[in-house]
Amino acid sequence: MNDTVLLARDGPVATLTLNRPDVLNTLDFAMIDALVAHTATIAADDSLRVVVLRGAGRHFMAGGDIRVFAAELGRSPAERRSVFQQMVERLHAAVESLHRMPHPVVGRIHGAVAGFGLSLMNACDLVVASEDAYFASAYRQIALSPDGGGSWSLPRIVGMRKAMEILLLGERFDAAEACALGLVNKVVPVAELDAATDAIVRSLCAAPRLALRNAKRLLRESLARTLSEQLQAEAVSFGECAGTADFTEGITAFLAKRPPRFEGS
Repeated sequence: MNDTVLLARDGPVATLTLNRPDVLNTLDFAMIDALVAHTATIAADDSLRVVVLRGAGRHFMAGGDIRVFAAELGRSPAERRSVFQQMVERLHAAVESLHRMPHPVVGRIHGAVAGFGLSLMNACDLVVASEDAYFASAYRQIALSPDGGGSWSLPRIVGMRKAMEILLLGERFDAAEACALGLVNKVVPVAELDAATDAIVRSLCAAPRLALRNAKRLLRESLARTLSEQLQAEAVSFGECAGTADFTEGITAFLAKRPPRFEGS
């Protein structure tokens, strides 16, 4: 496996690091292969509790590598359509893995977040951003439409009208606005980004595993269901969680007026 994306493991926490810092972690074909492979590995690892997604260096991800795009300009229009469609279809396997894996995914965001970087961030379940983060869809500047689920996630997070503004106007906005829009959960000083991310990771690791996994799944699937379907899915999940040892521990700890010690069973 190439080193454009690094996968590290610390107990129940997996960290994916976008690792092309000299070019703002922009996406090339090797990074696509690494993202697809590593996200599939993580999604299948049932021993994990949390996944952290971050960028090496000063930026999270500034979208696609324009030099890679430029290298394809000598092809005919028909060839370009085929090459880029296949490229994006392959890339989308990583996005689906992030959305659908049972473990919560925490985005640690700083610097440039543009193009596919914005879509990748939106595939995370929770996002902590530093004050220096800045965001843009960036597609219209090179005559492209969104990829990475950008047209799916944005209206669900910020609403249709604001999603239209972000994608059609392509204007840059800062971390404070991203937080106000609900694109990130928390904005912290640059020096506090690691500590803020670690605090969320520790909280998720200490939580009841099945309850968190089911909550993520219920939320992710809710917009594709009717109310009746979602109510039934909640009832099934509620019963499943109530059958765990963690439920017994939660009730016992509450009655004993002590913090619960969840074991993830």
